[in-house]
Amino acid sequence: MSLSIEIGPLGSATRHAVRNVAAAAAGPDGVVPLSEQPLLNLARDEPWLTHIVAREDDTSDDSGPGRVTGYLQLDRSGPVASAELVVHPHHRRRGIARRLLHAAELDVTFPMRSGEPGGQQLRVWAHGDLPPARDFAASLGYSPVRELRFLARPLDQPPSVPGMADIVVPDGYVLRTFRPGADDDAWLRLNARAFAAHPEQGRLTSEDLHARQAEPWFDPEGFFLLFPAGDAGSPGPGASSESGTSSRSGASSEAGPGIDPVAFIWTKIETNQPPGSQDGEIYAVGVAPEAQGAGLGQLMTDVGLAHLARAGAGRAVLYVEGDNAPALATYERAGFRQDALHVQYFRP
Repeated sequence: MSLSIEIGPLGSATRHAVRNVAAAAAGPDGVVPLSEQPLLNLARDEPWLTHIVAREDDTSDDSGPGRVTGYLQLDRSGPVASAELVVHPHHRRRGIARRLLHAAELDVTFPMRSGEPGGQQLRVWAHGDLPPARDFAASLGYSPVRELRFLARPLDQPPSVPGMADIVVPDGYVLRTFRPGADDDAWLRLNARAFAAHPEQGRLTSEDLHARQAEPWFDPEGFFLLFPAGDAGSPGPGASSESGTSSRSGASSEAGPGIDPVAFIWTKIETNQPPGSQDGEIYAVGVAPEAQGAGLGQLMTDVGLAHLARAGAGRAVLYVEGDNAPALATYERAGFRQDALHVQYFRP
């Protein structure tokens, strides 16, 4: 049996085979091996993106000669190159992961474009940080450098989740749902500022946003923006914006023209979940730097939880950086506890 490594864009059959390998690994591993962005990237062909496929030639599938048994995606769009990889459970301990990783290590030494420097630092994700992944990383001299925590909380247990009508938007702000197309640019600006130091979230582009809007789970009714209130118009005592929340006083229910939001929360409920056991994800929550420290993160978290409960989710889940102490404190107060850990490794 021989192993071949292919580097280059993926045809539709190979993309399908990679998804099958990822699905086969998710069962016994108990964790999805490729995160959302690499899955969205499978059809992309970009200078900063490298697809590396492992095939064993004793069998074949619809993607070509040699069955796809492993895959690594290398993202070089940021200052640090990031890789995610998966090997089919039936083909492990044959050196496939080592060959895939070696190809990625070589790739980052070359420039992405002619005339540009090479030599990017390479970091590799281990989703779930399972013992075999830790052992594999240690055998190659890789050490943990970043943690991404997966938190969860039941929505029917204390602390209680407020109803949407019980959430009070502070004076001077108005909350409303996202309007696709009209709000795209304003949200991208806010997201970039709120996550300026984040290696992935802060780099989201219009193409990334539109790719997510095309996903079956996307629902603008679960995507909320908080704006400074405009000067014109008054909805009257207790009036609310289209979000269904109430205001403390007769503040304007509309943002002023040309005003960007200062906070947002985006929720996600996957469509293929069994009824009665749905997870609802706090997909992203951000606050503009100048508005941080005023409790808006807690407000938006409450809005997200209220929406997920109203939408019928039984459990709320989210991802947060392991070193983000303020966010971890906010989520702990909201009843979240760690359910899994994802670790990024680096070899000095």
